[in-house]
Amino acid sequence: MNWLAHLYLSEPTPEFRLGNLLPDLVPARALTEFPPAFQEGIRRHRRIDAFTDTHPLFRQSIRRLGPEYRRYGGVLVDMFYDHILAREWDSMASQPLPEFAAEVYASFEAHLARVPPEARYRLLSMRSTNWLCAYRELEGIRLALSRIGSHLRRPIDLGLAVTALEREYERFHEDFREFFPQLAAHVVPVETRTNSGH
Repeated sequence: MNWLAHLYLSEPTPEFRLGNLLPDLVPARALTEFPPAFQEGIRRHRRIDAFTDTHPLFRQSIRRLGPEYRRYGGVLVDMFYDHILAREWDSMASQPLPEFAAEVYASFEAHLARVPPEARYRLLSMRSTNWLCAYRELEGIRLALSRIGSHLRRPIDLGLAVTALEREYERFHEDFREFFPQLAAHVVPVETRTNSGH
C-alpha cells in the first residue's frame, strides 16, 4: 500500500505514523537506529506490505493492468488503491481528509532532524504539495506516478498507466472494497479499530 493507506492504518502518534512511512524512505540498515516508538510503526509497515503483496485480490488488481505495465503492477495498484481510499475517505474515517493530512504534516515537524536528508526532502515535498489530498484526483495520481517513474533506474512515465485505472475503474474499486477491510482486520489491533473507526 502507499502512504495514505499506511497512515490510515497507523496508531495516531507522530512517531508511529512516521515509522510506518520510514521503510519507503530510509535504507533497511538505517531503520534499526530509530527509537522503539518508531519501530512499532516500522513493524506495522512491514506487516501491511507482506499481507498486501501476496493477497489474491491485490494480485487480481495487478492482472487488470495491461502487459506494458504489469512489471510495475505493485507500485501502480498501491497508488490506485490510495486514490480510491482518498475518494472513500469520508465513509471510512471520522476526521475529514484535509484535516487529517494537515495534522500528519504538522506532526512530523519535530522529528525531521532524525531522518536523513533525502527522506526529509520527500516528507517536506509531501507537505508542500499536499500529496495526501492530491491523491483524490486522477491528476494527482498521475503526477505522483510520473514522479516515481522518473526515479527508476530506467525512467518511465508511469503516469500514463492512469488510463488503465480509468478503463477498469469499477473493477479496481470492487477489488479495493473487498481487500481493504481484510487488510485492516489483519494489521490493526481490535481495540484500536473499535476506538478509531478503522
